[in-house]
Amino acid sequence: MTLDDPAVVARDYATETRLLDRRSIYESSEGPSALDVLWSRISEVTPEQVLEIGPGPGELSERIVKELGADVVAIDVSPRMVELTRARGIDARVGDVQDLPFEDGVFDVVAAGWVLFHPADLDRALSEIARVLRPGGRVVAATNSEQHLAELWTLVGVKRQSFSFSLENGETALRRYFTNVAVEPVEGWVTFPDTAAARDYVAASIILGHLAERVPDLRSPLRARRLNGVFVAEKAP
Repeated sequence: MTLDDPAVVARDYATETRLLDRRSIYESSEGPSALDVLWSRISEVTPEQVLEIGPGPGELSERIVKELGADVVAIDVSPRMVELTRARGIDARVGDVQDLPFEDGVFDVVAAGWVLFHPADLDRALSEIARVLRPGGRVVAATNSEQHLAELWTLVGVKRQSFSFSLENGETALRRYFTNVAVEPVEGWVTFPDTAAARDYVAASIILGHLAERVPDLRSPLRARRLNGVFVAEKAP
C-alpha cells in the first residue's frame, strides 16, 4: 500500500477518525508549528480568491474566510471531508486535484496542507494547480520529512518513510511547474506519554497501522522529532 493509491486514500478519509487520531498527538508538541508557517505564507499576500486542496474538516478554509475575507473553494476526494467543510459555511466540493473543475488563472493562492503525497499522478496534480493559479499566484504546500517521527518509526522497524511529495523531494517536483520555489523546514518535538499513545498513533496510519503491536513497552515517555516542510512556489508572471 502507498499514500498515493486512490483506494488507500478513499479508505483513509472515508471518516475523520484516523485523521483526528493522528492529529491529536500534535496538540501538545514543542517548537514552531508548520500550521503557523503555512498560515503566514498564505496570509502575507492577502489573497482574494483561494483554493484549498484536501481541506480535511475545513479549519484552514474557515480561518481564511473569517480572518482574510477571501473567497474560498475547497476540493476533496472524500465526501465526508466535504461534508465537514461545508458545515463550516465553506464552498466545498467533491473533486480531484488531478482534474480541477475551474478555468485558467482563477486563484491567487492554492493551499495544500499534507495532501500532495496523495495524488496518483503528482505531475498532473501540480500542472492543474499551476493552470488555475493566476500569473504571479502561489501554491503553499506543507508536508512531512521522510525522517518525521523517526524515533517512533524505528521502534517498529521502519527506517525511512518514502512518499511522492516530502520535504526531501518536494522542491524538485515543484520546480517543473513553478518559479521562485522556497522551502522552510519546521522542526519540533512530539512526546508520546506511554505505550498506548505510541501504539494508537501507529495504528492510525493507513499503511503502517499493522505495525502498532510492534511498539515495545515504553519505560518512559518517548520524544520524537517532528520534521515538516512548508513550500512556497510562484507561477511565472
